[in-house]
Amino acid sequence: MKVFMFFRILFFLLGILALIMLPSFIMALAFKEIIMIRAFAFTMGLALAAAIPSLFSRKKIPLRFSTRNGFFLVTLIWLLISLMGAIPYYLAGTGISFTDAFFESTCGFATTGGTTILDVEALPRSLLFWRSMTHWFGGMGIILLTVALMPLLGVGGFQLIKAETPGPEKEKITPKITATAKILWLVYGGLTAALTGLYLLGGMDWFDALCHAFVVTASGGVSTKNDGFRFYNSGFIDGITTVFMLLAGINFNLYYRLFRGKIRDVSSNSELRAYIIIFMIAAGIIALTLIPVYGSVGSALRYAAYQTASILSTTGSPITDYETWPALAQTVLFGLMFIGGCSSSTAGGVKVVRHLVLFKQAGNELRRAIYPRGIFSVRLNRKVGRKDVVYGVAGFIFLYMTVVAVVTLITAASGTDIFSSFCAALAVTGNVGIGFGAVGPSAYYGAFPEHIKWLFSLVMIAGRLELWTVFILFSPEYWKHL
Repeated sequence: MKVFMFFRILFFLLGILALIMLPSFIMALAFKEIIMIRAFAFTMGLALAAAIPSLFSRKKIPLRFSTRNGFFLVTLIWLLISLMGAIPYYLAGTGISFTDAFFESTCGFATTGGTTILDVEALPRSLLFWRSMTHWFGGMGIILLTVALMPLLGVGGFQLIKAETPGPEKEKITPKITATAKILWLVYGGLTAALTGLYLLGGMDWFDALCHAFVVTASGGVSTKNDGFRFYNSGFIDGITTVFMLLAGINFNLYYRLFRGKIRDVSSNSELRAYIIIFMIAAGIIALTLIPVYGSVGSALRYAAYQTASILSTTGSPITDYETWPALAQTVLFGLMFIGGCSSSTAGGVKVVRHLVLFKQAGNELRRAIYPRGIFSVRLNRKVGRKDVVYGVAGFIFLYMTVVAVVTLITAASGTDIFSSFCAALAVTGNVGIGFGAVGPSAYYGAFPEHIKWLFSLVMIAGRLELWTVFILFSPEYWKHL
């Protein structure tokens, strides 16, 4: 019965993927893109053929779904949707290899923002729309959408969400996880709608406004234009993009509390305050170094704030060649690649709360050196945190940097210079997309060998699932009691 329910959920998700692809199929019909009509129809038909039997099965027996099962299922889901999402790219008739198609699909669902395509404006518009849609649904999480519909299968879903985002802080904001999923999707959709409207006011057409809104609220960095947001050369568009990149990097549970009038919960949130402080300090330092470059405080603030928000939130969307900036500005941006956004947000990276926990623990160790018999604890949100959180955070960061080191070595062995290899490893593990060197402001990954692209794709999935979900599958202890 457990195996039956396992595959039933897996195939049910394919039905969700077909629904996600439907708007892109309609776009292909509207723009009369015959090749894309066939590509989307084939992929949707394949997905539905697998999903329909799971919906009409007679065995609708509720099952307690453990976190242990969730780890395996979530990893398979992200691999499967990335493979299925690659089919439209491969069948588009634009010469995209399956390796590059899988890379593009994975970048979308993992909201990494990198690309192997030099001329995106040559792609069919429906495929560009699909590219943006994968970012949008990947941002909030396919799992979260699935969990909202889990009652159809008689399966509880909190274990899936825990498996997808196993960070140091996980909570339900309502008694039922399906209600939580729906509320978070409403917040997510509201931010997207607001940003779309603002882009329309800024002069974008409806297609570009919608595609860019999908990507920015998901903390992804791709665009429908080869030059990205540089194409518009608009201070207004850059400004609102900066604001929404920062908003996307905030814990979405705080939005719910804000709407419920629990302002104290928001204002006292330790991670949010640290997130804002990091942004202000980094943007301020960069702006000071850019005043001589741009000749005015306004321009310096515009570019500094945008690029700081872009990398801190792991959106990875450039509006200028920051590799020509002064060394100090580049160093600050490089440092931000190690941080990331807030927990339970669409951003990737190590996450601010983990850095905050270690920062507070470092302070405790300094005080313990002065007062050996003192008892010190890490306080978050004005509450005393559990001691095991510190251990968990330390373990995660060790694993994170180990992955970065291994990916760096493998990439360097393929012939890429060591600095570019390190930046690429950071960019894909943290889902930032852009970095320095070979993965600089263009975020172009097409020059890497095919086996490196597959490595990057798998690492992006692991990074999107915050590593533990994937790496626990390599533990012999996991398989003993599955």
